[in-house]
Amino acid sequence: MSTKQPVPPLAATYRAQAILRAVAAGRVRMVLGCEPDLFIDGLACCDQATAHSLHHLGLICPARPGGVGDLVTATLTADGVDMIQVGPSAA
Repeated sequence: MSTKQPVPPLAATYRAQAILRAVAAGRVRMVLGCEPDLFIDGLACCDQATAHSLHHLGLICPARPGGVGDLVTATLTADGVDMIQVGPSAA
């Protein structure tokens, strides 16, 4: 992430980090829409609120364009890659 912006607290949690690592490993698909749902290893993510927040924070995005309801591979943005390097908070 840019040094101008602080690390979003949600993105530094262990759960968010686990989701980001799964995306980085190519194990996550997302249903396109205004609130994209994530599927990890074919199963619905247990914390869709965190999944939605990671998308809205610009840390994950679809790997390709598609229509609403399409299931596509999720990928990390540059900020998402930087967030994994920061790691979870000690809180």
